[in-house]
Amino acid sequence: MRISEIHVTPVAFRDPPLLNAMGVHEPWALRTVVEVVTDEGLYGLGETYGDLSHLDRLRAAAPELIGLRPHALHEIHARVAASVGGHVVTDQHGLTGAGSQQKTVDAVFAAFEVACLDIQGKAAGVRVADLLGGPVREAVPYSAYLFYKWGAHPEGEPDRFGAALDPDGVVAQARLLIEEYGFGSIKLKGGVLPPDQEADAVHALRDAFPGLPLRIDPNAAWTPATSVRIGKALEGVLEYLEDPAPEIAGMAEVAAQVSMPLATNMCVVTHDHLPPAIAHGAIGVLLIDHHYWGGLVRSSQVAALCETFGLALSMHSNSHLGISLAAMTHLAAATPGLRHACDTHTPWQDGQDVIAPGALRFTEGAVPLPEGPGLGIELDRDALAAMHESYLACGLTRRDDTAYIRRFEPDFVPKRAHW
Repeated sequence: MRISEIHVTPVAFRDPPLLNAMGVHEPWALRTVVEVVTDEGLYGLGETYGDLSHLDRLRAAAPELIGLRPHALHEIHARVAASVGGHVVTDQHGLTGAGSQQKTVDAVFAAFEVACLDIQGKAAGVRVADLLGGPVREAVPYSAYLFYKWGAHPEGEPDRFGAALDPDGVVAQARLLIEEYGFGSIKLKGGVLPPDQEADAVHALRDAFPGLPLRIDPNAAWTPATSVRIGKALEGVLEYLEDPAPEIAGMAEVAAQVSMPLATNMCVVTHDHLPPAIAHGAIGVLLIDHHYWGGLVRSSQVAALCETFGLALSMHSNSHLGISLAAMTHLAAATPGLRHACDTHTPWQDGQDVIAPGALRFTEGAVPLPEGPGLGIELDRDALAAMHESYLACGLTRRDDTAYIRRFEPDFVPKRAHW
């Protein structure tokens, strides 16, 4: 069985005005759908970022993979690396760590790898989770992912989620997501308001939802000194504190002085970052993300390393569709050391998707493994075509939270070690 065709399709879908340390989400989120087709008629799906620089890398790599076996993941990775060359794509969003050549290669490779694993599973009649060693859980818990947000984009209509700019708004948002999805833990995206105000929101969540695990992620918007102060103020309240301060050195300084574990998807984003982070005791939880760790198999290998060194695991998320949710669910299901609920943006997509309905659902805050072989999902080609048309019409070629917010708040400054 050989790869005979690869289709790379950029898509756009509506995104609410979610605030973060870099600014605010634009009205359209961009993603890319990768479809790998074999000469035996099987197809596999992958999903990845939609920024134009990344899309160009995918389009350049795809022809180099024609004729390879979908099982030849090492050769596919080598072909992708040769295609990418020495190029480095830095993170446009500023929310997932610095760019590197290895991270760029792994991010391009990941979408092709997931699609090939989907094909492998279909060919063998087994689930992707079985290819990763077998599931240790049949349903994967996700957290209610809260954001400070505007009630609407300045040029659009109010969305159903409403505004959340104070503790009452954050609690109301949590109640809506928990009632609809049954989430059993809560994460708040911070780095938007002064740290003490965000700590007040965490306390309000604790009071409103006693017993639910809580976490906050300011995306390195706080200095180490502020991180220590807020960390001590939230002792006994947080299950972990995510990326309060920049870089491994800053995180290590904080970790030495607070009682809760520190988590990251910013200061440890490639294999090279693991040794210094472990040596300095900078983190207690790694948020893996197969989109930039090089796919599902490589993420499983990183997870095994984390177990060796006593690091717990959770999972990072950005705006995504159902192909990514399926891949995340298979990976999490087959990862023994993943002990914290995963992040997901799925509620914010409000039903928009490129996969046929029915394969993925939330039950008491968890997504059961799809029952079919491979990823267990099917492409909705009409929805894909409509989202591609939206991509062509929306005029965006990359997400830029900072540039967008400056259209309405010209003096906005990204919050990196700001407070």
